[in-house]
Amino acid sequence: MNIKALLDDDRGVSPVIGVILMVAITVILAAVIGTFVLGLGSNVGNNAPSATFNWDYDSGTENLTVTHQGGDGLDNSTINVTGTPDPDEITYSGLGDDRWTAGDSATLNFTNTDGAESAQVVWQSSGGSSSIIGEWEYQG
Repeated sequence: MNIKALLDDDRGVSPVIGVILMVAITVILAAVIGTFVLGLGSNVGNNAPSATFNWDYDSGTENLTVTHQGGDGLDNSTINVTGTPDPDEITYSGLGDDRWTAGDSATLNFTNTDGAESAQVVWQSSGGSSSIIGEWEYQG
């Protein structure tokens, strides 16, 4: 047996590489299609913004001032500032511009409730999901 001739023979290499590439492409396509079919791809691009807030509660006036301290600017159409005990009785003001950026404030008024218990800044994505990006709880 001639070992040198066996090592120099290239026949059969091209079909093997072709089969390996076809298997790799099939696996990649199956993974991509499977991701979207199972709904895992629906949240792509729906990442909540990152922002920090300062919360200042005045128990005398029952007003909670929420100040955007920094981070991503927030479109006012995508956020809601709410509080408990009764979100329907709480009013907020101060978000007149289109965007809520660092230094801007909103005031929640708890006068028609039994006082503030908690408050949240909730971001709503265009895809329908929502995330709490700021939260406060009364420590009185």
